[in-house]
Amino acid sequence: MPKSAKYLLIGSTEAYSGKSATVLGIAYQLKQKGLDISYGKPLGTCWGGSPNALIEEDVQFITETLDLPANRVLPTVLPLTDATIQKRIRGQDQVDYPLMLKQYLQASGSDLVLMEGPSNLEEGSLFDLSLQQVAEIINAKIVLVARFHSLLIVGSLLSAKRRLGDRLLGVFINDIPKERLEEVQSTVKPFLEARGVPIFGLMPRNDLLRSVSVRDLVKQLDADVLCRNDRLDLMVESLSIGAMNVNSALKYFRKGRNMAVITGGDRTDIQLAAIETSTQCLILTGQMRPHQDVVSRAEDLEIPILSVDLDTLTTVEIVDRAIGQVRIHEPIKLQCLYNMMEQHFDFDRLLSDFNLKEAATA
Repeated sequence: MPKSAKYLLIGSTEAYSGKSATVLGIAYQLKQKGLDISYGKPLGTCWGGSPNALIEEDVQFITETLDLPANRVLPTVLPLTDATIQKRIRGQDQVDYPLMLKQYLQASGSDLVLMEGPSNLEEGSLFDLSLQQVAEIINAKIVLVARFHSLLIVGSLLSAKRRLGDRLLGVFINDIPKERLEEVQSTVKPFLEARGVPIFGLMPRNDLLRSVSVRDLVKQLDADVLCRNDRLDLMVESLSIGAMNVNSALKYFRKGRNMAVITGGDRTDIQLAAIETSTQCLILTGQMRPHQDVVSRAEDLEIPILSVDLDTLTTVEIVDRAIGQVRIHEPIKLQCLYNMMEQHFDFDRLLSDFNLKEAATA
């Protein structure tokens, strides 16, 4: 007799909370414990610039990373794009998406169906596929991922509890600055637990997880790589701007760690100062080729130089947005994620709530 499927829906209170990373970390650890996992993301939000792609980007990455067979990957019901939203608003899309979603109820055989929900509590409502609506349709329990910004998170999570009711299994608070971790542990956690909001984990901020590869920056900036194309795997954890005199810049750069330094293509003095510090890549604006001395030194130190056809402000905005979005696509970040989740997420509590047992190992 086939097993009755159990559903866990991972949602978040805002975009870029680390939801996809949490899904991946949970799925990996449960597989390590011998459990049979299925995965699905009903609402597709990440299409790599092409909504016509056959498979959503996060779905493809998680499927390949976890080596899930085809019968353990559930289809995306709808790509959430400007085009699909416009069709819905104009009345050109009358599809009953909740009915389509019920095909997920036919997924059986695995111990747990792990679902990745929308980016916040409202996303998907236009199509009757908000986090709460999806949970009701497939009878799922919800774990919310919330990024810590301040103590205002308490009110946000209490409000989410009122909206989601008994569907909310608990929350996972992510990206907590290390200097505030003890405060969250000793005050926020017991306060929320006492009000019916179980805490599945408190994850401290990790610079590596928040980092972005030079390769990703090349893609997002549409940059030309002037040297060390072989070192685009370097990880950038912070951003510095070289727009002052060289003495001030050097003091400034020495405080940074694993930086991307953005400066004008004509600032040879700043460029030379930057590559003698903890710089992972040099980003030159104005499409001016750097002096050969800079290129030669960067070659020796294995530091890529990127050239962009953008002004400094636009370049800074793109790089700043890229850092901290927690895209886990590099092996070094994957291993870091797995270790952090094992240490900071309460898997025993999760297994108990779903009445699941870790598979016996030989």
